[in-house]
Amino acid sequence: MAVIASVSGLNVAQPQVAVAFDASQSEVLWMINLYTVTLAALLLPLGAAGDRWGRKPVLLAGLAVFGAASAAAGLAQTTEAMLAARFLSGVGAAMIMPVTLSVITATFPDSERSKAIGVWSAVAGGGGILGMFASALLVDVASWRWLFVLPVALVAAAAVVAVRAVPNSREAAAHRFDLVGSLASVVAVVGFILVLHEGPERGWAAPETLAALLAGVVGAAGFAAWELRHPAPLLDVRLFRERGLAGGSLVLLAVFGVLAGIFVVLFPYFQAVLGWSGLVSTLALMPMAVLMMAASGLAPRLAARIGARAAVSAGIALAGSGLALMAVLVSVEGGYLSVLPGMVAMGLGMGLSMTPSTEAITSSLPRERQGVASALNDVTRELGTALGVALLGAVLTAGYADAIERRLEGVPGGAADDARRGIAGALAGADGTPAPAALVRAAQESFVEGWRQAMWTGVVVMALLLVAVLLRGPRRAERSPEPDGA
Repeated sequence: MAVIASVSGLNVAQPQVAVAFDASQSEVLWMINLYTVTLAALLLPLGAAGDRWGRKPVLLAGLAVFGAASAAAGLAQTTEAMLAARFLSGVGAAMIMPVTLSVITATFPDSERSKAIGVWSAVAGGGGILGMFASALLVDVASWRWLFVLPVALVAAAAVVAVRAVPNSREAAAHRFDLVGSLASVVAVVGFILVLHEGPERGWAAPETLAALLAGVVGAAGFAAWELRHPAPLLDVRLFRERGLAGGSLVLLAVFGVLAGIFVVLFPYFQAVLGWSGLVSTLALMPMAVLMMAASGLAPRLAARIGARAAVSAGIALAGSGLALMAVLVSVEGGYLSVLPGMVAMGLGMGLSMTPSTEAITSSLPRERQGVASALNDVTRELGTALGVALLGAVLTAGYADAIERRLEGVPGGAADDARRGIAGALAGADGTPAPAALVRAAQESFVEGWRQAMWTGVVVMALLLVAVLLRGPRRAERSPEPDGA
């Protein structure tokens, strides 16, 4: 719960954090996403380390790192200190998250394991909701710095329980730890995220973007080549020969990416454009969340009736339509009603596509390899989240920067510089200008222009995903036979 709550918690405090650190929108985006990037990059290596070195000591060490880093983030006085704290929080989270599920699968007997995993999933899902509501309440009532009290308190409680109740366990290792594969996976993840984060702002042909792309491609190719020859691979890439596993992983990667990116851009729209509090902004997301959960419950029956590929395709098409609706209808004057139809369509579509995709991953592997399926499920979700925040957040930031530049004629130099850094800076510095209402309006309209570009980018992603699923998507769910040696 502490790990998941920290993914969504900082979203609700974007304007306050930008003003507190005099940070640009891009810097705030890094504060949010560096945690998820680190978690996604280290999830596989540190999960494997926990299995090898002992799950309980790795869990306790992760809790200590995560708690200390969360406290440091709450006390940070500079952008650099906040970024360092968020990075260390991601390291701690990557030590905690995979080990928690490994402890359950290694400890509980077959008759109780499914119940335990169900509780684990419910608590993890509840962490996201708790993170948003508790963060919004703390921002409105106290200060954004109190956001980090929640993970510290949860970590302290978890450490007490872990010391008393969690038994230590480890897997017998016949081969050395896959250090080369671990390093290659980190290079690949960070490289591709940097491409999506910097491309919209610096340009897709900029030297920095091309260097990051080269690093990502070389890292991914090196990882695949090494894993094919390693006797104890970090991730057996041959598993992706299974059509359901490959298709389900791709869908979860893209869907969670778009969903996380939407959350990052929705909160500043509600707070900076509509002027809502953090708590009201969080409540405004509930129609989409409730419909997503309802559709997730209905999806298995629909998939059984029409097939997994058809159900997933329908969900992707519906989610893409929702993004298009938000791009077309959103405006400063239209307010919440201009984005609500798109949110409704997105919630239904995301819910319909997630559950059959998860089932496609788990049903592609036999029972004794469900630990691999679970780890892959976690990796695709976290990696998708990091990629989505990087891409849609960067597109929004670049679109806003282009739009606000055209509207700054006559604005004093200091206020204009603040406005260029982001909408939070524009709103904070507007009172010192001859026409504060005009600058506020210019910033809001510029944000909406950037929003539209981010939504259309999401539409393109969903359209490409739909084509991939129609061509190579999961078939009607059915469990695979015994492993064939792959």
